[in-house]
Amino acid sequence: MLNSFSYRVYYEDTDAGGVVYYANYLKFFERARTDFLREIGISQSDLATKEGLVFVVRKCVIDYISPAKLDDVLEVSVSVKNISAAAILMRQEAIKSGMVLSNLEVEIVCVDSVSFKPKKIPQEIKILFNVR
Repeated sequence: MLNSFSYRVYYEDTDAGGVVYYANYLKFFERARTDFLREIGISQSDLATKEGLVFVVRKCVIDYISPAKLDDVLEVSVSVKNISAAAILMRQEAIKSGMVLSNLEVEIVCVDSVSFKPKKIPQEIKILFNVR
């Protein structure tokens, strides 16, 4: 499943040269993951308050290929590569005019909202990802 979301680059996202500051790509990727979860019916705030579960980033590997600049519109994609008992591996790309500017592989772990120890992802959540 591949989902894509559009985000404009604002002045606050750039460095002194008008180029997106490298760490801000992580913000674009995070927004897209959050929008993706909402789109498939997962509210992270409800998951935390009602189920006592939160998703946290365990690991990410990012490649910077070409710069995004002020006022660019980025298409940020999210695809699920794998789901294990307590983790989700996702691949993301930031694309402008069909050109990949940056890509990310990120491992998200489901943890207890109090202890922050890993917890199994509930089957009803896995179903929302179309993974059985």
